[in-house]
Formats: sequence, structure tokens, C-alpha cells
Amino acid sequence: MNINQCDECSLHQQNQEDLFSGRCILVNGPVIVGAGPSGLAVAAGLKQDGVPFVILERASCIASLWQNRTYDRLKLHLPKQFCELPYIPFPHKFPQYPTKHQFINYLQSYAREFQIHPRFNESVLSANYDHTCGLWRVKTVNVAGDDSSVEYICRWLVVATGENAEKVVPEFEGMHEFGGGVMHACDYKSGEFYRGKRVLVVGCGNSGMEVSLDLCHHNAFPSMVVRSSVHVLPREILGKSTFELGVCLMKWMPIWVVDKILLLAAKLILGNIEKYGLKRPSMGPLQLKNTQGKTPVLDIGTLSRIRSGDVKIVPGIKKFLHGGVELVNGEILEIDSVILATGYSSNVPSWLKENEFFSRDGFPTSPFPNGWKGKAGLYAVGFTRRGISGASVDAIKVSKDIIKIWKNETKQKNQSVGVSCNRKCKP
Repeated sequence: MNINQCDECSLHQQNQEDLFSGRCILVNGPVIVGAGPSGLAVAAGLKQDGVPFVILERASCIASLWQNRTYDRLKLHLPKQFCELPYIPFPHKFPQYPTKHQFINYLQSYAREFQIHPRFNESVLSANYDHTCGLWRVKTVNVAGDDSSVEYICRWLVVATGENAEKVVPEFEGMHEFGGGVMHACDYKSGEFYRGKRVLVVGCGNSGMEVSLDLCHHNAFPSMVVRSSVHVLPREILGKSTFELGVCLMKWMPIWVVDKILLLAAKLILGNIEKYGLKRPSMGPLQLKNTQGKTPVLDIGTLSRIRSGDVKIVPGIKKFLHGGVELVNGEILEIDSVILATGYSSNVPSWLKENEFFSRDGFPTSPFPNGWKGKAGLYAVGFTRRGISGASVDAIKVSKDIIKIWKNETKQKNQSVGVSCNRKCKP
């Protein structure tokens, strides 16, 4: 990882291990923002062809979402073959659905294998394309304590912060009057703390379902808010992963036919879930995922708890009261705590000063598979709404594209006599 430190754009060679104190760093390669699975996959591809890069991560570890913001009982929802990063598969000894800790170990081994060393605790404040010099200017601040700032100047910028960078916390009337504990699901670890308590889980996606199930396992009394329709599918059909079955069927059938097959199988296995307050959307689960990014729930046991009454399904929230909540149907529910399983959002619009490639919601304006490359050396990985498998596809495209350009430019530079900085970036 060759990095040239510059002050007013004068170049000085610097080894990878050296500390730097300058306010301007000229990177001889791309800057990758985010050291999650997407960023690691791009870095691994570049590393194999000797392309230098800098990878920035605002947290103190790789895959911070998995390490710091997931509950203890979490397992991969999809079979491991759909969650592998490029070039290195999961160990054969791993189960079909690896645990959170197994997945983290896999990512850490992946980073070690490719000698990927992110610059931790560096949060990106802004990234602008400087048309004067034809380079990206990425400003960061150290969040570990000293608040020092650095500006990276690079030819390519890879946005790999992903779909789940920031938690979504909705506002409810009367929340300040409630008086009980309120936390987002990203801070939830285990139901042990909630033993014997009445807990309102807001959200019925995979996180809401699994948190409710975990609360049951710890003898809590969860009520789950279902504000809209939701697809619930069995995780497996006849011993085969539902997701894998869907992927196989789509090779031979249109998506709407596959949706009908999956819904028929779900009804045979799970029964009529609408009588429990879980209304299905009019659009099929795969179509809904592809068009709106809404992931169907893969049931791992929560439905049986709903049938038994251990998990109570309630409608939307009208307002909070002291020690309780009023629902939209007028029911008053007494509760001790609230867990917001209300999802996450992209944070790209808050720091990327570019309004063509990314939309206001922080996703590429061009849908998969065309949302990986923008203009002026801008790339995106991890925004496909197709999980790690989709991110891996884009990571390979991005790394190959940068490698091709980098090699051509390096060859041209080597043919010239001397090294000069003929582009002037105004400080």
C-alpha cells in the first residue's frame, strides 16, 4: 500500500507502516470507504493485482455492524454459499447457517489472508470531486479522541458503507412520557435483561421476529407491532433452502411464477398467517424484494410462538403513555420496555457531495446490476438489496475495472521521464 504524502501537492514517498501527520495525503490508488464485507471484497481483488489503496473505517474494527450492532443469537438467514466473499469460501466445518461469531471469524481471516489493514476510527466528513485537478478529495476526522483531520486525494473513490450504515429511529407522540427503557435493535444483545418484563417490539421484519423469539426464550412477554403487510416464508422447503429454491426456479421461470410457487408452499407449511394479524402484500416476495428492497421474513420458530400466544401481534402505535402505549385500534397496552426493530438506512447523502449517481435515500439511481459505476472514478458496492452475494458481484466488477485503468495509467507513467505533479489542487 504505497501512499504519497503531499503538502501543497508536493510528493514524498512514504512506507505503509509509517505514521503520518500531514493534512493532505495523495493516494496512489483508490480510497475505499467502509471496512465491512463489501469494502473487504474490493480490497481483496485489488490486493491480488498489486493495486495500492487506502480503506477508511469509522469504527475500531472491521465489519462493525456484525461485531457491535447485532444480537447474540443471530445466524445468517441464507445458506453459507450465498454469503461468501470472492476468492475464499467458508470453512467446510461451518454449518449451513453460520452463527454471527463464525461469520465474524471468517471476515477476520479474510482480512488477514489478503493483508488488508484499514485505517480505523476515521470517519468521512465529506467527499468532493475536484474538477480542477480531476481527483477526489476525501476529508476525515479521527473519532478516537483527538479529532485530528486528514484529507485524502485520490483518483478513484469506492463507496462501501452499505445499506445499513445508520439506525432508523422513528418519532412517536408521547415517547418522552413513557418512562421505560427504549433501545434500537442494534443495541439489543440478549433477552436475559428482559426476563419477566412486558416488551413492545416495534417492527416485524427478520430482526423484529428474531428479537421476539429470543425474548420468549428468556421468559419475557413480547408484543410485536405489525404496521403493514409482510411476507413470511419457511426458511426451508422439503429440506432445501427457500432462497436457494427460488434462485434455482428463476433460471427456468419468470419471477411472478416463482413467487406463486413459494407462496403456495408457504401456505401448505405455515398455514394461513393472516388470521394471526400478518397480512401478506399483494406483490410477491421476490418481486417486492427486487423492486422495493423489502426482504421477506424467513421463519425460524417465531410463528409457532405467535400461534401459542407467547408473542402477541398488535397494530400500529398511536401514542405512548406513562408505562404504556395506545394503539391505533384504541387498545391500551401496559409495557415495561420498547425495542425498535425499525431497520437501517444508508448515510451516503450526508457526506458524498454528488447528486447524480446516488439518490436521496443513499442508493445508486441505477438498479442492479448497473449501479456499481458512476462518473469520474466513483464506484458503489453493497447497495444491491441482494445481500452479500450481490455485493460480491459488484466488488469483482469494481476491482477489475480499477485494476485495468490503474495498470494502463501506470504503464503510461513509467514510459515518461521523471515524476511530476502536473495537476494543481487548490488547498
